[in-house]
Amino acid sequence: MAEALRIGIAGLGTVGASVARVLSEKAAELTRQCGREIVVTAVSARDRTRDRGVDLGGAKWFDDPAELARSADIDVFVELIGGDDGPARACVKAALEAGRHVVTANKALLARHGVLLAEIAEKKGVLLNYEAAVAGGIPVIKTMREAMAGNSVSRVFGILNGTCNYILTRMEAEGLSFDACLKDAQRLGYAEADPTFDIEGHDTAHKLAILTSLAFGCRISADDIYMEGISNISQADIRAAGELGYRIKLLGVAQITESGIEQRVHPTMVPTASVIAQVHGVTNAVAIETDILGELLLSGPGAGGNATASAVVGDIADIAKSRPGFQHGPVFGRPAKELKPYKRARMRSHEGGYFIRLTVHDRVGVFAAVAKRMADNEISLESIVQHAAEPEAGTAKTVILVTHETTEAAVRKAVDGITKDGHLTDKPQVIRIERAG
Repeated sequence: MAEALRIGIAGLGTVGASVARVLSEKAAELTRQCGREIVVTAVSARDRTRDRGVDLGGAKWFDDPAELARSADIDVFVELIGGDDGPARACVKAALEAGRHVVTANKALLARHGVLLAEIAEKKGVLLNYEAAVAGGIPVIKTMREAMAGNSVSRVFGILNGTCNYILTRMEAEGLSFDACLKDAQRLGYAEADPTFDIEGHDTAHKLAILTSLAFGCRISADDIYMEGISNISQADIRAAGELGYRIKLLGVAQITESGIEQRVHPTMVPTASVIAQVHGVTNAVAIETDILGELLLSGPGAGGNATASAVVGDIADIAKSRPGFQHGPVFGRPAKELKPYKRARMRSHEGGYFIRLTVHDRVGVFAAVAKRMADNEISLESIVQHAAEPEAGTAKTVILVTHETTEAAVRKAVDGITKDGHLTDKPQVIRIERAG
């Protein structure tokens, strides 16, 4: 049997402790599967005294995670510190440069520095594995890197943040407000005390940037993602979506077009009969559209200690199964130096159209003025409905528009015009309608 694979874990929070526990509890099974032992020989965390529910007495303790990363006592450095810079970046870079394999769950780090780190890993002939960085326990990275050879991807989209999906699910199922659902998500540990990173779309954007690079062979470009969060989604939107046969989800969408790559994160209306509309709670789902395979949908636990630990352990097992002299595949599906520069797509028509909710003054001429603004911007309407607004809106009325295919620029210009006309009593709501399998 080959020598044991020595693991160093930096960061012993929920995920780090779960990884250590799984490696301990499943040691015999992992040895059978991998043909060698996997042993945690070193760890690093801020608090030595905290009880993490796993015996780490046999592991060497490092106060400095960078020292652990360079240690000759490990073969694999597992980075679970978090953050897109600082210690996490320094440690991963140090480990790779020292010829250590790296496993990380850090999507922010990869979205910001992934290509640079991939270049180092490929130069040193070591693995940089990151299955846990996108969609938790769903093996989407392995699928795109290894199982789809020969396929050309045209679009990848999905529900990539469990916190947002949990909130939207509860809002629809129980008629609760956004604020009430967010507080409940925080109480249950699904949302942080400061939930901004999740609810405003940043977490989804980091994951989408990684998937975009894998899908289209381009350099990661997290700063070129159009981004909206879910904090402005109201019960009025949820109910209107249901009446129209849609459900609201926060989606990350990347697709190739004739002019470049389009990346966007925003609340989206998807048909209630679509598969992705049936993904509820903290579950994640990723859809990949290709020329050979057609559409593939992967769904499962997207967050939490066990789901993330499962992905991390899977990455470690892959390293354990590799043998000296084996030529490792490139980090992002093709050599980092051959990744194409990211080219942002020009503004184009959105195939699914738009949902527009306007709360307007209840007076003569408003309905006609709204329709004229749409016509002036060459926006074709599939439907236009007027009914009473929410009780707190007083005498105001709600106008709900559903457009045919049109451009983002045209919609925004029309809505801005309606706002300047003085017809609105509240902020307008614009939500894209997405075709979904």
